[in-house]
Amino acid sequence: MKIVVIGGTGRIGSKVVTKLEDQGHDMVAAAPDTGVNTLTGEGLADALVDTSVVIDVSNSPSFEDDAVMRFFETSTRNVLAAEAKAGVAHHVALSVVGTERLSESGYFRAKLAQERLIEGASISYSIVHATQFFEFVGSIADAATVDGKVRVAPVLFQPIAGDDVAQAVARVSVGSPLNGRIDVAGPERFRMDEFFREALTARRDPREVVTDPHARYNGAELSEGSLVPGGDAILAETRYRDWPGRTGADY
Repeated sequence: MKIVVIGGTGRIGSKVVTKLEDQGHDMVAAAPDTGVNTLTGEGLADALVDTSVVIDVSNSPSFEDDAVMRFFETSTRNVLAAEAKAGVAHHVALSVVGTERLSESGYFRAKLAQERLIEGASISYSIVHATQFFEFVGSIADAATVDGKVRVAPVLFQPIAGDDVAQAVARVSVGSPLNGRIDVAGPERFRMDEFFREALTARRDPREVVTDPHARYNGAELSEGSLVPGGDAILAETRYRDWPGRTGADY
């Protein structure tokens, strides 16, 4: 089966490509550096010839409110239109747990707009909602740093390894379309501030983590359950303490 991965050269996309290649599928990693630009449409029609499944794990190069909305709306419209012409049977998209609860954030408003375009299209679809990746610990801490201190809310936090996200996306893509969403998360829940305190210590990062109930994540103030899934989520196996990148080496 031919499967095209939009964003297939990125962190998650490259893992998805490898996992599905190992299962014997004909994989195409579609990205600007492989000649496929979903914003302009360049190379998209050719890439989708004889394609059964399209997996979209792409992300905006800018998180500025207007730019991120333009990216997800334009890219998604172009991909869906090209899929309809090519007769693609299944559109799979990676999104984020809590997207619908974080409308203060321009990024999450754009992700929600992406999901609504997918839901309104004629193509059968599956949307995989994942929690925050272990790989993003450093960048989340950097974004939360004010005057040298990492300010984090004491809310529930259930991160997941990127490999486990890729495995979930790959599994969904070769199954029947859900025409709905599925949540995937790590196996453990933490308090976000406590998690970052321990995680930065493991990375030998000297920054102090300050518990701040009003600390924002991607521009949104968090409530207790903003970032965690409901009880029907698929839980991955990798625990943070067992993750090879926990100390920050090579990640």
